[in-house]
This record gives sequence, C-alpha cells and structure tokens, in this order.
Amino acid sequence: MSFRVPVIPILLSWLVLHLAGAARADDFPLAPAEEVHARGGLPNFFAKAAHPEGDKEIKVAYLGGSITAQPGWRVKSLAHLRSLFPAAKFSEINAAIGGTGSDLGVFRVKQDVLDQHPDLLFVEFAVNDGGAAPEQIFRCVEGIVRQTWKANPKCDICFVYTVTEALVGPMLEGKYPRAASAMEKVAEHYGISSIHMGMEVAKLAKEGKLVWKAPLPKTDAEKASLGDKFVFSGDGTHPYPETGHELYLQAIVRALEPIRAASSKPAPHELAAPLMADNYERARLVPIGEAQLSSGFVKLDPAKDPMAKSFSRLKDLHRASQPGETIRFKFKGTRAALYDLVGPDCGQVIITLDDKPPKTVARFDSYCTYHRLATLVIGSELPDTEHTVRIEIHPDQPDKAKILAERNNTIDKPERYNGTAIYPGAILLLGELVR
Repeated sequence: MSFRVPVIPILLSWLVLHLAGAARADDFPLAPAEEVHARGGLPNFFAKAAHPEGDKEIKVAYLGGSITAQPGWRVKSLAHLRSLFPAAKFSEINAAIGGTGSDLGVFRVKQDVLDQHPDLLFVEFAVNDGGAAPEQIFRCVEGIVRQTWKANPKCDICFVYTVTEALVGPMLEGKYPRAASAMEKVAEHYGISSIHMGMEVAKLAKEGKLVWKAPLPKTDAEKASLGDKFVFSGDGTHPYPETGHELYLQAIVRALEPIRAASSKPAPHELAAPLMADNYERARLVPIGEAQLSSGFVKLDPAKDPMAKSFSRLKDLHRASQPGETIRFKFKGTRAALYDLVGPDCGQVIITLDDKPPKTVARFDSYCTYHRLATLVIGSELPDTEHTVRIEIHPDQPDKAKILAERNNTIDKPERYNGTAIYPGAILLLGELVR
C-alpha cells in the first residue's frame, strides 16, 4: 500500500472545475495592489493576546493550500506572534491541504477549523483559486466568513494572499491577480483585514533581483554566483522556507502594526447582509456513515489502518472493493459531491442522480501511483429540492496502464493496481441530508 499527503496532484480535478471560469472572467476588474488593508483590524485577537486569561490558549487557525501546509509562513507567523505576546499561550490549528481551494475549504471549515474554536483565522486560497470564476470565489469565501461568524462571532479573520511566477503578471503592473481581487470584494464587504504577502516578491521580480525557481544555493561559490539576486523557490510556486517564506513573514510583520492600530474595542462580529445571495453558508461535510452503505463497506480505524491514520481529515473513512457495493442517500439542496481518496487500487463508480441517465466516473487518474484526497462532483446547480443519489462500484477496472501513461507513469507492481476499491469519507452538501 502506498499513499502520501496530497500537495499538487489534486490540481487535476481543480483545473477541470476552474478553467471554464478563467475563460469567462478575463474582464474582471483587478484591485490596486497594496500590501495591507487594515479595515476593521483584529480587535478580539489583539485584546486576548495583550491580556491573556491565565492558561487559556489563544488558537490561531490556518486554512489554505500547499503553500500554507509548508513549514513556512504559517510556522514563522505563529512564532512571531509568540514573540510579540510572550505572556500569551498560543496553539495552532493547521487546516492546510495541498492543491485545494476555497471550493473545498468552504465545506471543510467547520470540521477542520471551527469545531476547534479558533480566536484568529488566516485564510489563504489566492493561488489555488487562481483559475476560478470570481462569482464562485465570492460564494465560497463568503461562505467561509459567514459560517465562521455564525459559529464563533468573536473569531477574527484575516485574508492572506500569496503569489507564483505564473500569477505575478498583474502585480508587476500594480494590480492584484484576479482571485485576490475577488477576495478583496468579500473582505471589503465584511471589513476583514487582508495582507498580500507577495508584494516584496513582485518588487524584486520587477527589479530583476528574483530567481523564481532554482536550487537553493548552499556553497559560498553558489551564493556568490547569484550576485544580488534572490532564489524564491524550487518550482516557481512553493517558496523555500529560508528565502521566499521569509519574505512572506516580513510582510506579515509589517502589516500587523497598521492592523493593530485599526483594531477598535473587542466585540462580536455582526453578519452583514450577504454579498451574494447564493453564497455557500449552507455548505456542510456529512460523514459517509450517515448515508446508506451496503454490507461490504468497512470503516477504517486510524489506530490500526495506516491509510486512515495518514488521511485523518477523513474522520469517517470507509473502504469497499467488490463490484455492486453501493452508497445511497437523499438530500435537499443544490450541490453534492463525494470527499474520498483515489489511488492505485481504486476503480470506477456508476453514479445515478434522480432520474438522470447513469454515468461512469473513474476514481483513478494519471497521478495515481499513490493515494491522495480527492472530490467527485455528483451534481451542481441543481434545483433546491429533494434529490436521490446512488453510487455503485463498477465491475470493470479502468485502463490503468493507459491512464498512467498520460504522465509517463507505469504500473510497477501489478498487485498494487489490481482492484476496484473506493474510499469514501464524507459527502459535501450544499443543503441538508434527508434522513
């Protein structure tokens, strides 16, 4: 059995969902690029940090993608907060999953963040939402805000934006990229502080002093060969903790002063009227065990099963492998998806939604030399009525050798790839399960 915590490969499904949005949104107005917008500040957080209550922890949550998952700005910013407020006791809620955007974040924010009762929530999705339509970003990011303040009105929120070589273009012209521009509209509507951690990165790039991707220099000779240039990352996206993430940290350090100055008297946040009437405030993650599972499904125990231990975010991870095993459920709402794993031993499923013709979808793709988190959209933009879903394991395996060849991967050990398994963990609903 082979598996990894996902970092990039989930981008395959992300690209399918987002490229159409990119084509439709080329004329979206871009916001002027500034490093910090203090707005309403972080009044509750600063009040708690400056006057801690005994041993009560101040919980800082980080919801984002692989740039946040790295041991970089997340780890460094928490250390900086500890240095600013040495009397306070801080703890971290690490809710970063590589290769995922706000369209998954809005469904998992309750389980991964809010159930732990954070005092401060950083939201980082500007890179992984880079191909999403602005309207979809509005719905998802606003859903995160509204769920947070509905569950915990005293939790402060700060949007943080990162940058990549592919997305930096507008910043060289003094504008935010499209995803950050869309998130700024949500931030402005709710008075949420925001920090663009990539402003200095863009400045150095424009001055010709940034090397976007190169090995990190180690020897004196390698460092001397760079002259006054600065190596940002090894891939143009994920900064080195020693270099690019240091630039991100310094942006936060600079931004905290004006944000603190803007922070007024601590008070619960009041929810304004929605920016988007169809925002994803209703998004929820339902454990797969609440659906009707056929007898061949087995719940995996993290104490005994290494797969369940590795993918602990799927708290109700199940496995079934025999053709004909089924998942059935009904829901009232407008969208449903399966939150699962894909990997070498996975097969394909037959999905039947209401009275529509069944469709066959593989739970295997060209990255599946190991297991990783994935989502499978069952239906979206549906009438807000009751719907019936049936998911059945298909008797035939997909052509795994052909699929792997798309990325020049091969079947190394046939026994690893022989199977029609599925690994469901949850249902992502925009609505409610009908019991």
